[in-house]
Amino acid sequence: MSAPERPSPAGTDPAPTPDVTELVPRGLRVSAALSWRFIVVIAALYAVVWLMGYLAAVVVPVSIALLLSALLAPAVSRLVQIHCPRGIATAIVLVAGLAVLGGLLTFVITQFSSGLPELQQQLTTSLNQIKDWLINGPLHLRQEQIQDFINQAIGFLQNNQASITTTALTTAGTVGEILTGFVLTLFVTIFFLAGGESIWSFLVCGVPRRVRSRVDVAGRRGFASLVSYIRATAAVAVVDAVGIGIGLWAVGVPLVVPLATLVFLGAFIPIIGALITGGVAVLVALVAKGIVGAVIVLAVVIGVMQLESHALQPLLLGRAVKLHPLAVVLAIATGLVAAGIAGALLAVPLLAVVNSGVRSLLHEGDVDPSTVDTLHAKVDKPKRRLWRPKQNAADEVEQEDSEVQT
Repeated sequence: MSAPERPSPAGTDPAPTPDVTELVPRGLRVSAALSWRFIVVIAALYAVVWLMGYLAAVVVPVSIALLLSALLAPAVSRLVQIHCPRGIATAIVLVAGLAVLGGLLTFVITQFSSGLPELQQQLTTSLNQIKDWLINGPLHLRQEQIQDFINQAIGFLQNNQASITTTALTTAGTVGEILTGFVLTLFVTIFFLAGGESIWSFLVCGVPRRVRSRVDVAGRRGFASLVSYIRATAAVAVVDAVGIGIGLWAVGVPLVVPLATLVFLGAFIPIIGALITGGVAVLVALVAKGIVGAVIVLAVVIGVMQLESHALQPLLLGRAVKLHPLAVVLAIATGLVAAGIAGALLAVPLLAVVNSGVRSLLHEGDVDPSTVDTLHAKVDKPKRRLWRPKQNAADEVEQEDSEVQT
């Protein structure tokens, strides 16, 4: 049997039970508090990423429409400044943009179709040279071995015909999704260009009134950073395409214009985009002009990449978005793993917008949102305000008196 509890003296409260929390070391309590908060944050981010992936058919077109709006908004603004109605200005800019895009694609397809027979002939010649090297070179393979390898490749294709057909059908479905996404992107871009200001004002109304002005300024700063990023990226893409295109033309590689256009489009994915598309140009040069031509094109690609990384990136993108190259690489890798090519394309613009918006929230205050020019103003790092301890009323009066005396 347990001992009976000792009765407390008359007029006194029973002895309080010791708090178990006080027995837990402080470091363990802080670690536990940080841990569960970290788990909650990660769970929330995972839910957001999952929801964006589930709604990718809507999120990706809207994101691309935002990028296109950042690219085309300055032209619409210039037309509005010359007293052109915004709706008509939006229609003019979109029609002109679609005309340029359609003309470029038509020209590229025409050039590719006209240069494809020559490339096929050169590919046949290169394959014959490789076959001759395999037979008469240091490997001394027999004709039967090469033919067996070709027969095995043909048999593999025949045995996997069902899967290849399924892939083709999936590709056809993907083409339908791309067309649907293109129509949605065009539709959203029209509304962003025609009424982006009113859309943003409506969204800001959902923010508490006491911080509404700061959030408004942060959003405008973020869009200004996006505009600067698109301009700088377009300039870098033009330089990459022209430089590599001139190198391909000098070597005599066929399909110069389609390959230069591919480099231009790939350059919108910073660092790795132009590198991958440049590798495609090197492979075409290897087929068309042999090892010497491929080495020359490789040297041209490396030279253009060095110009981009050491001159264009710091001069244009560095000033535009204020991002460290390591942050750019990690953002591209994360976007590529999470959402493929679309994620790699949208990762850096998203990071630039978030970076600019957070800087504005942390270091800017009491700024009139109407004074923020999202299209033409230079996007600089917001000035950091020095923190001063809050003074009481007597200290403030004394400070004002001293300032008056001086």
